Amino acid sequence: MKRGKTEDQYTVVELQQGAAEWLEWRNDGIGASDAPTIMGENPWKNPTELLDEKLGRGRPFAGNAATRRGTALEPFARKRYESDKCIEVSPLCLQSTEYEWMRVSLDGISPDRRHVVEIKCGDSVYNKTAASGKVPPYYVGQLQHILAVTGGPSIDFFCYLPQRDPVCVNVLRDDDYIARMISVEQDFWNQVLQNRS
Repeated sequence: MKRGKTEDQYTVVELQQGAAEWLEWRNDGIGASDAPTIMGENPWKNPTELLDEKLGRGRPFAGNAATRRGTALEPFARKRYESDKCIEVSPLCLQSTEYEWMRVSLDGISPDRRHVVEIKCGDSVYNKTAASGKVPPYYVGQLQHILAVTGGPSIDFFCYLPQRDPVCVNVLRDDDYIARMISVEQDFWNQVLQNRS
């Protein structure tokens, strides 16, 4: 493991996103995509199902055509984001130093660690975000979890589809939400540990 720039905030974890080691690391903590489920914001999964996954009792989500398409489009979306914003960003895995169970697999962070982007390449999220100018509520926990680990003041939510203008919403850090989320996530992680012992 290599230390990050903000050494007191997080550790940079050298892992290839999607690899077996990365999946194991994710399962041994709470990732940003777990946050909406734990916070009760995910309409497709509940905390009990996530707990079963963390304990190896449930069937982990193996992906579908939409997620595979999103993964394939992500490098193109990242290039477009870099072009639009005139900054360079790279994927990176981080782990909180205060709460070692808090992890994030970032779609992009700038070398100076001042810019973070979460990329979405799905039709539904693109259409909802473009129509409302706001992040769909079931992604709020994910974004605030990322901000909790990075310590950043904001994150860009970047929706990309080929042949359409990208939609970018800058989301500010919400310290009240983060404090509530960390408490709920800590309770959830304690349940995982109790059930593993």
